[in-house]
Amino acid sequence: MKGGATIVGEGAGTPPTVREIYAALRRDIVRLQLRPGARLSENELAERFGISRTPVREALIRLVEDGLIEVLPQRGSFVRRISLQAVRQARFVRQALEIAIVREAAERGLAGQYLENARAHIAAQEAAAGDPGRFTEADDAFHRNFAEAIGLGDVWLVVEREKVQFDRIRFLTLPAITPISVLVAQHRAILAAIEQRDPAAAEVAMRRHLSEVLTVTDNLAANHPELIVNDVHD
Repeated sequence: MKGGATIVGEGAGTPPTVREIYAALRRDIVRLQLRPGARLSENELAERFGISRTPVREALIRLVEDGLIEVLPQRGSFVRRISLQAVRQARFVRQALEIAIVREAAERGLAGQYLENARAHIAAQEAAAGDPGRFTEADDAFHRNFAEAIGLGDVWLVVEREKVQFDRIRFLTLPAITPISVLVAQHRAILAAIEQRDPAAAEVAMRRHLSEVLTVTDNLAANHPELIVNDVHD
């Protein structure tokens, strides 16, 4: 079993911490470098990171708590399929928090540095159009910037924790299903509304942006049952 993320300790001679192992595996799962159904061997992971099995086991427990891994008796640990119910819940959390954030940012206005940051993050997204990993990093930085601009950077930690299944869907849709140009245009609309100090327009733009992923999830679930479980309860 091989993952795509490199962290301190992988071939560097410095044993990684549980947090670093957890972050590397979480990133591999979110970016689908470890796909749903992949088996996670404690022995192989210990060899990969150059450590004992104990910190690997602790990292896996955290991933189970995140809903990313399931442990099957007598079989082992496996990457869970993407839960549509969890995607919808994450979108609900994001919408509630991020709409409040952009409305307040529009009411206050952006200080110069945060305005420059937002523009730079959009430019980085355009530059990363062919690289979903780099694009999503710039995407997250764009959203996080508004929370930091109004002194609520810790709120983004809540969003980050809740949106992990949402992010897995994002990697399935980029860029073939959801063109990056569409997402960049939506980001520009959000920023324009904030610059114009128009909270209502900022809310509309954010709602439209966060609804984008839901327009394709049902079809994705139907076409990729090996990756996605449709567990939505109407």
